[in-house]
Amino acid sequence: MAETLYEHAGGDAALHRLEELFYQKALADPVLSKVFTERVATHVDHLTWFTAESFGGPDRFSREIGFQELIAIHRHRRITDEQRERFVEAYLAALDEAGLPDDAPFRAAVREHVEFGAHVAQQNSWAETDADLHPIREVPHWGWAPDA
Repeated sequence: MAETLYEHAGGDAALHRLEELFYQKALADPVLSKVFTERVATHVDHLTWFTAESFGGPDRFSREIGFQELIAIHRHRRITDEQRERFVEAYLAALDEAGLPDDAPFRAAVREHVEFGAHVAQQNSWAETDADLHPIREVPHWGWAPDA
């Protein structure tokens, strides 16, 4: 069986380090701080659980929080294109700082995952009705081609 993104990244410890570095960037960034307005004690853990599950790790996010909560968190935040783009930039920069693998297939998969997630969050942030929401209703399971 092929190695998952979760395993390749280094598991929970590596992903937690990544999410902590990203979150620090988001809180300090003048563009992102309008979305990330204050430090929430559970945010890094929840980001870690989401990314871990998405990358083929444990399903803690779905079991303990649920995707509906993620939708609710983003509703009415009115995420701009600039904020979405800055989110992706900050996340990708945090990959290097966290010491995650830098091979091209891994980085491409992470970029696709983050860009997709930022798009979903932005769409949901502007949704006036449930019909306006992005159709995804569960944590996406992200694959990759490690030998590509």
